[in-house]
Amino acid sequence: MTVRIGIIGTGAIGRDHARRINQVLAGGRIVALTDVNRSLARAVSADIAPDAAIYATGEELIAAGDVDAVLVTSWGATHEQYVLASIAAGKPCFCEKPLATTAEGAKRIVEAETAFGRRLVQVGFMRRYDAGYVALKEAIARHTGAPILVHAAHRNPSVPEAYVTPMAIHDTLIHEIDVLRWLLDDDYVSARVHYPRNAARAHAKLRDPQVVVLETRKGVLIDVEIFVNCHYGYDIQCEIVGEDGIARLPEPMAIEMRLGAKLQNAILTDWKDRFVVAYDVELQDFLKAAAGGTAAGPSSWDGYVAAITSDACVAAQESAGAAVAITMPDKPSLYS
Repeated sequence: MTVRIGIIGTGAIGRDHARRINQVLAGGRIVALTDVNRSLARAVSADIAPDAAIYATGEELIAAGDVDAVLVTSWGATHEQYVLASIAAGKPCFCEKPLATTAEGAKRIVEAETAFGRRLVQVGFMRRYDAGYVALKEAIARHTGAPILVHAAHRNPSVPEAYVTPMAIHDTLIHEIDVLRWLLDDDYVSARVHYPRNAARAHAKLRDPQVVVLETRKGVLIDVEIFVNCHYGYDIQCEIVGEDGIARLPEPMAIEMRLGAKLQNAILTDWKDRFVVAYDVELQDFLKAAAGGTAAGPSSWDGYVAAITSDACVAAQESAGAAVAITMPDKPSLYS
């Protein structure tokens, strides 16, 4: 079966997903597009999906009879309304993070999906599909013993002036919040944020770097360095300290060179290059599940938990190193 896909939001990530579905992956075809900037939708149609209809609104696209499943890649504040509309229509929906901009919004999605009685939503936490993280999870399960500590880092070469302190949580740490919970098969109970001195390249509305300390229900202590003006490249690090050993996330493959009296290898500078294969695997998983009228991978519940944790971390940014409690509601049986 070829799943007929409608894309809401045809900016950079929406365009890239359209390319994947029509030119790289099997089992899907773009039949509908919409964007508040109509010219972006027309450009994707012209370049990638010439047979796709262009709709005035996301709601019209979702309601279209020839749309089997929906990709929501629009501005974050619109995600909730489109995901809820997709659930009401009974159509599988892939939603880029965030699932919603508030925990309450994510809760409404969980409630709607639970009432529908079948999983329909996959959230775009692509790191679960990265080969390095998959190998790291297997190492934890088979070799290193029960986790005790996690040391992680999320570094970007630079961010624009519009990137402000809370975005270090909502836009950056959000990936670690999900993937570490998945790696450890655990939930968070508290968060703290510590600030060293500001880096010289950080602008006036941004504290950078930050160190977020999370504690889990099983007693694992996690520290994550967020440094979004590190200058040298895009660098993702993760080390799990277990009872029997230590496992580290592998570095992206790079050629080692002896050049100019130095031993060196290149470091990536773009997040899209670092996780390009993970995006392919992620969307192929969605297409496979959508062909059966359901969804796989990271769920609405995972998006809700990430939102709860993010809110606590932002509160911790303003709490001068004090711990902020994270309380998780009971998980509905749909997600068990």
